[in-house]
Amino acid sequence: MATQSKAKIDISKLAGGEKAAIMLLALGEEHGAQLWEMFDDDEIRELSMSMSNLGNVDASLVEKLLLEFVSGMSTTGALVGSFDSTERLLSRFLPDERVNMVMDEIRGPAGRTMWDKLANVNEVVLANYLKNEYPQTVAVVLSKIRADHAANVLGALPEDFSMEVVNRMLRMESVQKDILDKVEHTLRQEFMSNLARTNRRDSHESMAEIFNNFDRQTENRFMTALEERNRDAAERIKALMFTFEDLAKLDPGSVQTLLRAVEKDKLALGLKGSSDTLRDLFLSNMTERAAKMLREDMDMMGPVRLKDVDEAQMMMVNIAKDLANKGEIMMADGNSEDELIY
Repeated sequence: MATQSKAKIDISKLAGGEKAAIMLLALGEEHGAQLWEMFDDDEIRELSMSMSNLGNVDASLVEKLLLEFVSGMSTTGALVGSFDSTERLLSRFLPDERVNMVMDEIRGPAGRTMWDKLANVNEVVLANYLKNEYPQTVAVVLSKIRADHAANVLGALPEDFSMEVVNRMLRMESVQKDILDKVEHTLRQEFMSNLARTNRRDSHESMAEIFNNFDRQTENRFMTALEERNRDAAERIKALMFTFEDLAKLDPGSVQTLLRAVEKDKLALGLKGSSDTLRDLFLSNMTERAAKMLREDMDMMGPVRLKDVDEAQMMMVNIAKDLANKGEIMMADGNSEDELIY
């Protein structure tokens, strides 16, 4: 979703889809509507992908392109192609359901077909979805994707379940088209659309991540200044931030996974400055001996610098996020009490 940091200045380097996307943006909603209605779904997806990845387009380039298409036509300013502007434009002349389908397609993993897209989905994420499906359905899916990717997905599935899938794949003959179409439709509706929604971000989410990586003093300084200038934005960023204390929302299994991934000295330092509730949560998920040793380590530290505690806590949060992205633990969304699998 990142836009290009440098505007394109050479019209000869533009691909056909990029030229068409710029033209449609320049034509706008009113004049471009009739053109959009003539495209089929594949063409709309291709144009939407090109449009959403344009970033900043210099006004002089827009003018040259328009002159190339229509003699004497000029432009009044630069254009910015983004996911949001593309979605707004499509919403003017396509039904909401079709707009959502197109935007989910381009927000999701790259690939023209469903099977191409699946090849670009992390194997753990895909395995977490497939483990809740029928073994026969999983066998169909794995038979359609690359062998190396299928191997990684099988390795991430529960052992008994994966062996049942292997047996189904060994016995499987040619798959009827209607069955394949049904599996593809289910993947598109349930898996890809959900995956696209989790990948959708806005500037407040990106800023929340930056704030998460500030030390406590810097975070307070910036947040105080932002509250004075834009209280609504500050409150939204606060809601999206995942802080050290949010680790209290982890389930016991996730806490144990995180404990195995964090160095013991950093754990002691991080918990030294935590609330009693969070400290008790971590200690309760350790063996009695390990918990006793951790308490002794914290007692032996004596006074510690706030800067060191902040760094240790930030490291624990970042490790938790990495584990969540790999699908190894469950974390709660900063906006909700619901738990999500990332």
